[in-house]
Amino acid sequence: MTAYSAFARNQWYVAAWSKEVGRELLGRTILGEPIAFYRTEAGEPVALADRCVHRRYPLSASGLDGDRVVCGYHGFTYDTTGTCVFVPGQKRVPRTARVSSYPVAEVDGMVWVWVGDPEGADTGAIPRAPHLVADDFVTVEGMEPIDADFMLLVDNLMDLSHETYLHGGYIGTPEVAETPIATEVDEESGVVRVSRHMKDAECPPFYARSTGIEGRIERRQDIEYHAPCLYLLHSTISPSGQETPAFRTEITYAITPSSPGKVYDFWAVSRNFATEDEEVTTFLRDFNHTVVMQDVDALNLLQRTLDTEPEGYQELSINIDTGGLAARRILTKLAAG
Repeated sequence: MTAYSAFARNQWYVAAWSKEVGRELLGRTILGEPIAFYRTEAGEPVALADRCVHRRYPLSASGLDGDRVVCGYHGFTYDTTGTCVFVPGQKRVPRTARVSSYPVAEVDGMVWVWVGDPEGADTGAIPRAPHLVADDFVTVEGMEPIDADFMLLVDNLMDLSHETYLHGGYIGTPEVAETPIATEVDEESGVVRVSRHMKDAECPPFYARSTGIEGRIERRQDIEYHAPCLYLLHSTISPSGQETPAFRTEITYAITPSSPGKVYDFWAVSRNFATEDEEVTTFLRDFNHTVVMQDVDALNLLQRTLDTEPEGYQELSINIDTGGLAARRILTKLAAG
């Protein structure tokens, strides 16, 4: 499998965490399109094409004058709609002097952007992750760019059996790979659910050190993937033999294609326990970043390997790939539509 370059354009994608977008311009490439993000003085997010119409200088390397972007090369100035309102050395602004603006929305602590037909940009279609901003949860988050096709990251997250081998000593234990999964697919709504319930499992360091649980645990992993971008892992654990989950952790990923062979990996860990304990917060941030970087390194390596495969190579898939294969079907359908 080589780079999965057919992107579903008429969809919402996460471009940044809310706190990343401010009064300094931020450049991101979404589905191959360079985009500059910033906030107005009133706090509203704006997304403009990240290339000045004059000599293509990146607007993300430029500055703001109030709510207007002033190109850092020759001073062409754009309002929030992308319309050029000033050019140097003349009073008349050329009629074609404008850059594209993109529909943008801020939902659940994330800034979403729509790069397809603006007429289809319904903010009501954005999938929700309310735990990211809930008062009774504490969240740590980050973002890592990966030099791999975005479908490889989807595959990685849909099949958590790799935790046993790639993340052993962190979040993986033998039971993750040994326990069968249950998969539900709603192709109409573009949602795939994969569940793994471990009745008597080893407690990995990620949970042992954050919860204080000693001994074996009841562990549930319930994946909810909203194609193409949002992935939710509802994780609950309790001491072995205890039916009611004692600790709830929400793992969130936003999977945003940057360009063919490159993807943004937005990640977050939210918890509803030990919410006042800064040591737990720091531990989960650092520990999960280590886990994410293990995925980053593995997927970078995997992409380089796949790029050298001869034409006609056939993948081998097994039961644990059911969720990932369903996600591929849905993404192919979205891209074609």
